[in-house]
Amino acid sequence: MTGVLLVDDDRSLTETLQLGLSRRGYVVSTAASATEALNSLKSGEFDVVVTDLNMKGGSGIELCARIVEAHRELPVIVLTAFGSYETAVAAIRAGAYDFISKPVQLDVLGISLDRAAQHRALHQEVVRLRSERNARGPDGDFIGESPALANVRDLIERVADSEASVLITGESGTGKEVAAKALHRQSRRSGRPFLAINCAAMPEALLESELFGYARGAFTDARQPHAGLLVEASGGTVFLDEIGDMPLGLQPKLLRVVQERSVRPLGSNTEIPIDVRFVAATNLDIEAAVDERRFREDLFFRLNVIRLELPPLRARSADILPLAQHFVRRFAQAAGKQVTSISPAVAERLLSYSWPGNVRELQNCMERGVALARFNELGMDDLAERVRLHKSTDIVMAGNDPSVLLRLEEMDRRYILHVLQTVAGNKTAAARVLGIERKTLYRKLEHYAQTDEPHEEP
Repeated sequence: MTGVLLVDDDRSLTETLQLGLSRRGYVVSTAASATEALNSLKSGEFDVVVTDLNMKGGSGIELCARIVEAHRELPVIVLTAFGSYETAVAAIRAGAYDFISKPVQLDVLGISLDRAAQHRALHQEVVRLRSERNARGPDGDFIGESPALANVRDLIERVADSEASVLITGESGTGKEVAAKALHRQSRRSGRPFLAINCAAMPEALLESELFGYARGAFTDARQPHAGLLVEASGGTVFLDEIGDMPLGLQPKLLRVVQERSVRPLGSNTEIPIDVRFVAATNLDIEAAVDERRFREDLFFRLNVIRLELPPLRARSADILPLAQHFVRRFAQAAGKQVTSISPAVAERLLSYSWPGNVRELQNCMERGVALARFNELGMDDLAERVRLHKSTDIVMAGNDPSVLLRLEEMDRRYILHVLQTVAGNKTAAARVLGIERKTLYRKLEHYAQTDEPHEEP
């Protein structure tokens, strides 16, 4: 039922309207002044407010404006005995949903109330969907309720409105661009451009001109000036994907832009101020790149103000089946097929597979499965061979036979290599899991590399 707050200091009229609307199924509360109405809104839930224009202690126009400011989703209908054009314009400018002249006809008011209630319900649904989409990312790519993913969502929400630079790290296929877009979409910059550039996909000269722009005549083919992405993204977000692969010669130029918030196009002596937020991403072990002088330490510190680490899919196993089901529905709909589910055997195999390609590999696997599926349920034969034939490679180092027991050094070696394999070769992540310094890990790996055969005898 539609809840209505009726505001009028004419007690006779409010009683008449309350009785008539109640008989039509509305739940009606009354208030005799703007102050009383605002207090009622604090303590009650209403779908529509109906207010008179002229009241003691404040006009309906003023009340309407205050309601719209405090309760943007709540429609207000204004009643007046003075049905002039100017009054109607004033009501609409104050944010009124509708304007009805007295004497009020219940049928006319009822139609207006129903439309206003539908308007509010639609607004609430849009807000709900937008909130859900912000939390999960475009096309549901952030689907899942695992603790690891919940931590990612929480951090994105907490830092979205910050102006600090963000460095997103994680293995290939974990959704780094999805996270960058979520940061932009939930920030105050959401109405401005989001521009992404892959720092590993272009030669150094082309990447420099695309980022910083160039003046006319800066080089042979520069017949017209080009603003560059950093200027074009003014007010928005610049996403520097694969930042770890940026040519070393460009890194000091980018550092200056991040520090000074201004850019000098190639061939120009003019500094152009920019207002952008920098979000960078890499699947490399960026700390190791800094140690090896393949990436500038000062640029790393400038970009790594806030660190967002995306977990691999194997670390959020609770999300595998919801993601798989989502991809099945998406690809089945696109292909016009009636594939609606996955078999228990497929579900078991999906959960046991390690997904080195992460969400991207799972998505490709489900796309292939839907394309091959002959039934409404995805079966084992529809899976890629690498998934269908997968066997666990977990290391078991237990036994009661002294002849098969390992020396402590060999157990140490095997476990370190196993951890390194699990984190896709990321030495920084491996050192963090092992609880040792990266330099210690490097020394151990160098030692293992110099050992041709492991010593397994006790």
